[in-house]
Amino acid sequence: MSVLDFKKKHNHIVCIDSDGCAMDTMNIKHIRCFGPCMVKEWELSEWEQKILERWNEINLYSLTRGINRFKGLSMALSEINEKYRKIDGVEELRVWSETAPELSNSSLVSKIGTSPVFEKALNWSRSVNEEIEKLPQEEIKPFEGVKEAFSLIHESADIAVVSSANPEAVRKEWERFGLLEMVDVICTQEVGSKSACIKMISEKGYEKDHILMVGDAPGDRKAAEENEVLFYPILVKHEAESWAEFRTTALDKFLKLSYEDYGEEKKSQFESNLME
Repeated sequence: MSVLDFKKKHNHIVCIDSDGCAMDTMNIKHIRCFGPCMVKEWELSEWEQKILERWNEINLYSLTRGINRFKGLSMALSEINEKYRKIDGVEELRVWSETAPELSNSSLVSKIGTSPVFEKALNWSRSVNEEIEKLPQEEIKPFEGVKEAFSLIHESADIAVVSSANPEAVRKEWERFGLLEMVDVICTQEVGSKSACIKMISEKGYEKDHILMVGDAPGDRKAAEENEVLFYPILVKHEAESWAEFRTTALDKFLKLSYEDYGEEKKSQFESNLME
């Protein structure tokens, strides 16, 4: 159901991100698709190992986890330009990634012809999408404990998908594992930013402390804070433990309106985990 048609059934709602949070998809996409496609497009094989390690650090294992693909590309190419070899147009790409109202393949098309870097960035992004489509379906799956958590939430609260991912991919992946049948509303990239999605959900009649955003990246926390709602982190490299704690502790505190102090502790833990 779209957010426009959605009507709340419970007094509480849990908003859940998809890639890297409910679904174990971020690592495989960055390690097998994003980084290698950049190395190939810019002919960086001479420094491949160090460059791929840094790509994963930027996009998976630091406070920039979950950054937009083009912002991540700009960061990586800027460092490559300084450390390894000259990247034509790197400054133009940086300015575009910091100022463009929309960062997407379609918005890149309008930049073609102004600098060769934009054509290469578009080729890279399209190659990434093609490689993601080739990933074995059996390797795209939820983290351990996710379905059990959904079953518990479904008994007492509404469930929303709040994700910047492709809507068709989210529906396909979640349906395949029996998650979609427990979801009440889907908010993905075609609806707006995660912050905008949470705002629209809150306007359905939920109190601020009755909305919990579950996410794995700083952008998820920021979206929750911008809407003054609660946040629960899924910690990178500790996803199964995070979902287990959600089932045994976090959900109960949220439903009993005793989450605030616990939530502050989890935010600190979340930040420390990404800075390790």
